[in-house]
Amino acid sequence: MQGSLYVALSSQIALERRLNTLADNVANSNTTGFRATEIKFNEVLANTGVADVSFVDQGKEFLNTNNGGLRATGNQLDFALRGEAWFMIETPTGEMLTRDGRFTITQAGELVNINGYPVLDPGGAPIQLDPGGGTLKAGRDGGLTQDGVRLGAIGLFQADLTQGYQRQAALGVVPVIPPEPMIDTASAGLLQGYVEDSNVNPVSEMSHLIMVTRAFESASAMTKATEDTFKEAIRTLGSGN
Repeated sequence: MQGSLYVALSSQIALERRLNTLADNVANSNTTGFRATEIKFNEVLANTGVADVSFVDQGKEFLNTNNGGLRATGNQLDFALRGEAWFMIETPTGEMLTRDGRFTITQAGELVNINGYPVLDPGGAPIQLDPGGGTLKAGRDGGLTQDGVRLGAIGLFQADLTQGYQRQAALGVVPVIPPEPMIDTASAGLLQGYVEDSNVNPVSEMSHLIMVTRAFESASAMTKATEDTFKEAIRTLGSGN
């Protein structure tokens, strides 16, 4: 009897966590460069002495690595990434990876993102451009030129997020293992004049949200039924004394 209660509680904990990630995904379905959060759950078996009881763990989060759709903007300071590459931004709390390539140039010539944070080059330094210079052109490898003169490069970074990461709201992620500059850009590269849309499929996520909500309600009903059984058993045993 207690086993069914613990199974239901473990299920509710896992489902609540999944509900939170689904809700966050839906909320960011229109966020530029956003990557959906997925969770992998594993079965946990506990030997109760009578029979093995199957529980579910709290799950491990990971990012959906599918690229979002490309949207042409025609803006020379908009950039999109293909493949498993990331931009690196210097924030007040440290370096952060992002797929949002909506950049601008400050009056001082520094390349910054929409929040005003410096965009970093492959060496981890801020990028300095000529605010009054000619048309900016970017190569697939991130190289930047103005009037045919190479002024620097936008850093393209790779990171092993399977070892853990922390989201910075919807802006980007901070990996546990420090990222490294990409050397081989054969499978990844930069596109100028485009931005990458969120890779969230809102219809699919809403469908999953409904399914998980119903599963949570079923687990809640199981918990209540078990509690009612406990109360009835206590009442019966108590009246027998």
